[in-house]
Amino acid sequence: MPTYVYKGRDAQGGLVQGMIDAADARAAADLLIGRSVVPVDIVEESARIQLFEHLGRRGKKASEEDIMFFSRQMHTLIRAGVPILQALSGLRDSATNAGFARMLVQLREGLDSGRELSIAMADTGAFSTFYLSMVRIGEMTGRLDAMFMRLFEHLNFEKEMRAKIKAALRYPMFVVIALAGALGVINWMVIPAFAKVFNSFNTQLPLMTRVLIGFSEFCVNYWWLVIGGLLALILSVRAVLGTEGGRLYWHRQKMSLPIVGGTIRKATLARFARSFSMALSSGLPVIQAFSVVSQVVDNAYIAAKLEDMRRGVERGESILQTAAAARVFTPIVLQMIAVGEESGSIDELLLEIAEMYEREVDYELDNLSARIEPLLIVCLGAMVLVMALGIFLPIWDLSSAMLGKR
Repeated sequence: MPTYVYKGRDAQGGLVQGMIDAADARAAADLLIGRSVVPVDIVEESARIQLFEHLGRRGKKASEEDIMFFSRQMHTLIRAGVPILQALSGLRDSATNAGFARMLVQLREGLDSGRELSIAMADTGAFSTFYLSMVRIGEMTGRLDAMFMRLFEHLNFEKEMRAKIKAALRYPMFVVIALAGALGVINWMVIPAFAKVFNSFNTQLPLMTRVLIGFSEFCVNYWWLVIGGLLALILSVRAVLGTEGGRLYWHRQKMSLPIVGGTIRKATLARFARSFSMALSSGLPVIQAFSVVSQVVDNAYIAAKLEDMRRGVERGESILQTAAAARVFTPIVLQMIAVGEESGSIDELLLEIAEMYEREVDYELDNLSARIEPLLIVCLGAMVLVMALGIFLPIWDLSSAMLGKR
């Protein structure tokens, strides 16, 4: 059935535009009139040209927020008995992001060609392996509406976790940037001014003062070398982290960082526990669940441990044995896994583990700024002390010498 792009006026006289499926332009006009829309312009075009030329939108990829609300809307429409093709058409007509609308068009084209929903979604390239696996399970079990709701809750949890981490780090990052700016101003402007005064003393300056002046002169005279060194360092770190070994090393070490390492570890394990519980409760086999969830945890080190656990289960070991051998879980988690295996309710206990970790992460994130503040104060105090000693010691020595002569 052709797709038509229309412009029209609603009952209040406001301009409306969108897309509608109809047998021909006359049928499209009849449908619009039935919706209390007076058609002004109806044009048949390809879906891609409609999105970019007629509606004047710029192509962007579907965002994570688009995918999250797509899951929520699909749950509501499927549960209400709306056919999937009709549901996709409705979502496409109301889409405000051109990339999201284009993805919906591709998805509908895939369904029109006879593909299953999960395969058509994979062809769009907008969905993760975990998302596609869950949709596939929903198709096999006939519980697509419930699966889309679980995916919405999962994506919403991920979004809230990232937002809390960003909010907790906003103040410390602002302080660090302010300190770096202050240090730059002192090196390029303040210390050179004092250096001219100190040079007029014609006397041996204290070691701290000489170090500060030497560092300032190096930064002023060789600023290009300083900037080049910083850029080289940043590019080198990015290149190392781009390798599998470098990424694995960093993801392991960041869980041992002072102050924030424990929070990162708990957040990662909470993501694993929730995703694994969701996969198991949906009917995904344990071995396949390990493979899928390892792509969700967003930590190469934990993902490698999950792959080791999967191989252990394939060899006939229990989940408890493989979890203990991984050495990333706390004793209480191992105990709950043991109880879950014995009772056959490991998915429920994993969900409890996830909620426990999430509560701890929420508390630690709420207090993260308070835990970082002492470290920032110490760094600020050390910087002020070094500057004060370097600048005021010569003045103090000169004053003492002049008083001694009197």
